[in-house]
Amino acid sequence: MGRTVRRLRQAHAVGDVTLSGVSVLARLAGTGPDSPGSLAELERVRPQAMAGTLAGLEQRGLVSRSPDAADGRRAIVSITDAGRAMLEERRSESVGRLARALEEFSPREREALRVTLPLLDRLAERL
Repeated sequence: MGRTVRRLRQAHAVGDVTLSGVSVLARLAGTGPDSPGSLAELERVRPQAMAGTLAGLEQRGLVSRSPDAADGRRAIVSITDAGRAMLEERRSESVGRLARALEEFSPREREALRVTLPLLDRLAERL
């Protein structure tokens, strides 16, 4: 299982953007702007780790920060157009890699994966 997780992390990292960074971009693209604290909680990482992830994404122009209109002491993080473009490119590449990998599986093996993946999702949610 560890080897599988490592390979998935490598496959989903984009250049020097880590899987954690890609996950944050996907969350921001899907649910909209959010605070660093909330992102840390949702991603189940420490605030310090999220600060590092966001700093790297901001340095690359993939996210931007702005003051919270309701609480000026708090920042709100948004995905930029460059972040959306990078995320879409990564998704296209991932779909292609997955399709090529699945070509090597028999129909029976593909069905086993289809049945197993939702179970693994449920397991991951409970960890």
